[in-house]
Amino acid sequence: MTEAAAIARSSGPLTQARLVVDLQRLGVLPGMTLLVHTSLSRIGWVSGGARTVIDSLLQAVGPDGTIVMPAQSSELSDPSGWCDPPVPESWWETIRATMPPYDPHLTPTRGMGQTAEIFRTWPGVQRSAHPQVSFTALGPLAGDILAHQPMDDPFGSHSPLAAMADVNAQVLMIGTGWDTCTALHLAERLAAPDGPRFQDGTCIMADGERRWISIRLPETQTERFEPFGAKLDGNSLLRHGHIGSAASRLFPLAPAIHMAVEDWSRPEQQSENDQ
Repeated sequence: MTEAAAIARSSGPLTQARLVVDLQRLGVLPGMTLLVHTSLSRIGWVSGGARTVIDSLLQAVGPDGTIVMPAQSSELSDPSGWCDPPVPESWWETIRATMPPYDPHLTPTRGMGQTAEIFRTWPGVQRSAHPQVSFTALGPLAGDILAHQPMDDPFGSHSPLAAMADVNAQVLMIGTGWDTCTALHLAERLAAPDGPRFQDGTCIMADGERRWISIRLPETQTERFEPFGAKLDGNSLLRHGHIGSAASRLFPLAPAIHMAVEDWSRPEQQSENDQ
């Protein structure tokens, strides 16, 4: 959505005070740990843009709360798997040889939106160590949440997602769809811990040197997210509301993951996935 379209759909500029009220009405409380997904354009025209959205989130949870956002950088992957857009095969070796290594302070997010990218650079924000699918966090629990993210299992039982489930985090979706709900990747891993994997590569710094490394990552099936999300939308766990003009959801991470694991572990679901 263009800025002109955001202006056209807004009755007036959205302020930090208004967004905080909307967050509180949805159920955001001081001290909460929130995993936040945001579509800035769907909120409407915000005075101050993404900075105001972040300030509003921080005000709503207060100094005892923790804000977490996905900070994925998919460009730090093997170019042979790129499809949106692909690059010529003749480029692959040059890309592998020259790709800058992952740096939690410098590597930008990709496809995460303005709010996640600005949050990445926010004073005091920490970032996890995975070069492709990191998380950023700010608040008292940030260090504990981001401490572990295995290179070959970044969404599994020892990931930031699992750490958030352990501290009763809530998932806040502001104008975003179930297809981008990162939290559900944890349910995928718990439902099929020995599921199929694919070969990938990335660039890191190790012992002071740039290195291109091969990694085997779990396959994902995000096409399951929308059907499961439709079920969760009708469950009492989930609260619906609006942040500005954006249809929004708030729900506890751990119970939702438990429901998804049960759903995806059923024999009929597994047989459908094998087709």
